Amino acid sequence: MKKSLILFLAVIFLTPSLAFSGIFTFKAGLFIPRAKSDLWTTEFDQMTFNKTNYNTTNFGFAYEYFLTREVSVVLGVDSYSKNKVGTYVDFVGIELAEGDFAFPNDYMEDFLPAHVFNISITPVQLSAKFTPSGRKGKLIPYVGGGVGVYVWSVRLNGDLIDFDDVWVYVPDNIDIYPILSVDAWESSRISFGYHAFGGVMIPFTKRMTFEVEFKYNRAQGELKEAFEGFEPFDLSAYQISLGLNYWF
Repeated sequence: MKKSLILFLAVIFLTPSLAFSGIFTFKAGLFIPRAKSDLWTTEFDQMTFNKTNYNTTNFGFAYEYFLTREVSVVLGVDSYSKNKVGTYVDFVGIELAEGDFAFPNDYMEDFLPAHVFNISITPVQLSAKFTPSGRKGKLIPYVGGGVGVYVWSVRLNGDLIDFDDVWVYVPDNIDIYPILSVDAWESSRISFGYHAFGGVMIPFTKRMTFEVEFKYNRAQGELKEAFEGFEPFDLSAYQISLGLNYWF
């Protein structure tokens, strides 16, 4: 709901600019998180989901204003959200008198410890765009880059194995770990970053073109109390998108 509201407000904000010469674009594509920071790595190492599970389709809008025949500025907003449930790969949950504990997975489980790892990223970006051959021709290549504000959230909800608190299961003399119930959430945080892109537009009417684009986003967000001890969260991503352009 929050993502849809942001996109709706972005469209309302961009609409007054349509009186000027430019392009309005709707995009749909593939959002591929770089996922290089330690929170990402910990989740992929311990849980049954992996990096490719967080690749997903995304949508965006942009308005481009022409400064010259070759140069323009672009204001755009994209959206990304992925929610994935996973279980711990090497452990099962067993209920003891002292509480719930994680045992090696060759034991008969009472339950499988699991949690949700949810990521949401909404980049709002201002770019400079260079179209070397101008705005006419059967193919219109372009490159560009700029800066952005990244609105993001991270949530971990469910079972969490506390590997820092080692217990010994005396009958078998093995290490076991308490299983905690957690709801750790960094919500609607704001970070700054930059991006670069390149692509080509293909005219099919006087005022409309198709667009194919590749974009690299680079940003990171500081994790606070909910994820204390982790390094800045990697918000960087690759985007491959198809767009429909309307020229004014």
